[in-house]
Amino acid sequence: RTAMSQPFNYSQDACTETYEAQHVHKVYEIIAPHFSATRFKPWPIVEKFLKELPAGSVGLDIGCGNGKYLTVNPKIFIIGSDRSQNLVGIASMQRHHEAIVADALNLPHPCNFFDFAISIAVVHHFSSNERRVAALKSIISTLRPVTGHDNDNGGKALIYVWALEQKNSRRGWDENSKQDVFVPWVLQKKFSGSSDKNPQATGQTQAEETYQRYYHLYRQGELEKDVIAAGGIVCNSGYEKDNWWAVVQNRVPG
Repeated sequence: RTAMSQPFNYSQDACTETYEAQHVHKVYEIIAPHFSATRFKPWPIVEKFLKELPAGSVGLDIGCGNGKYLTVNPKIFIIGSDRSQNLVGIASMQRHHEAIVADALNLPHPCNFFDFAISIAVVHHFSSNERRVAALKSIISTLRPVTGHDNDNGGKALIYVWALEQKNSRRGWDENSKQDVFVPWVLQKKFSGSSDKNPQATGQTQAEETYQRYYHLYRQGELEKDVIAAGGIVCNSGYEKDNWWAVVQNRVPG
């Protein structure tokens, strides 16, 4: 059964950390086991990016979810982080890698240090342009900066966000659709706890509950614009299966 997405209605508490806690973080805490059960196959461009990294590279998976990317390339080391404690608990079961609870806006990592980073389907959950740019800046700042005119000497990050242009998908969004929406997650009964503990759920049947997650749908060119606003360098970008992606680098400080 497919639940339909709903337009996002701004209110006085929209675009705040409190709003995201209610409409993103709490939802993922509840749906974590079911969400993880549906997330097991690496996306092709992400897999290629990780497998082409030099052996011994050290990097980050920011918004790692259940940690499905941590073991894609056994020759590199990845520190995963996610805002959801329940998802981090699942990701921590991946051998030979680390996963911690952390917010993308306040990462507990040194700046200008890592060889690479990935952040897949994360930034679109921030509910204002200022916070999305700040999240990108936080991610980019962890990378070894480019020095001189050789971009190959700096770290690289691969960023994915949901696209507005999804006319051929089951969601049917296109360039004329609202960019800020609620996207439902229908929680199967076997993954559900007591609905009394989950006030966001909308009861449909005894077999399912639906939770609404906030998304900002990125328009073509918007991700690149936000990366530049965050002080980053766009090396490459494109579209893959209802997502915009970009490979980005960190500028030399100063």
